[in-house]
Amino acid sequence: MYQDNGKPTVLGDCILLVISIIINSLGNALTVSLNLGSALWTASAVNMSHLFRMNLGNILLLEGIAVILSNALLLRQFDWRRMLGNVLFMVPFSYLVSGIAQMLTVFHIQNLSLVPSVILDIVGVMMIGCGVSIYQRINLILHPNDDFMQILRFKYFRGNAVIASLVAFIVPITITAICFLLQRHLWAVNIGTVVALLFQGTFIALSDRYVFRKLKHQRL
Repeated sequence: MYQDNGKPTVLGDCILLVISIIINSLGNALTVSLNLGSALWTASAVNMSHLFRMNLGNILLLEGIAVILSNALLLRQFDWRRMLGNVLFMVPFSYLVSGIAQMLTVFHIQNLSLVPSVILDIVGVMMIGCGVSIYQRINLILHPNDDFMQILRFKYFRGNAVIASLVAFIVPITITAICFLLQRHLWAVNIGTVVALLFQGTFIALSDRYVFRKLKHQRL
């Protein structure tokens, strides 16, 4: 899976990318199903799906398109290859999260008692951080939300994942706050959201060090 110089082969890149998307999708779906707090971007999408009465997958897709345009503004150019990669990542990911979340409700995990639910929710947030770490290091194609964080991390904050995550979260927090003002109700915001806000950058940084340790940041 790796070349002699330590970089993944083309097949290795593809395998690691698929693994990272599955890990991230499952982590997001877990947090949505448990309703004990999702990662900030997912929480904002869940609240918009209730506000506009739209399928979560469709909202995730529309939110992603808006972020792609924001990324172009940050980079001060339209990098069409990068934008196409964002779309190629985002479409299957959006509907994977929505589909897996619906599937998990069949197992009634939303009816678990509080302690195992909180533990599973935090595990879901950790899985999101792990998935993000892997595909950000591959840097072949990225979800636009994570590309946003990656741009902030390496263009503005000298590679600091924690600071970049906190700054990137200002956008979904604002979206969620607006939804709350309009609906007077919050979905997917709970202890898991706080954990994501405070520690997702840390989970990403730890995964950079300990998950697929040979995999370094590429194509920066």
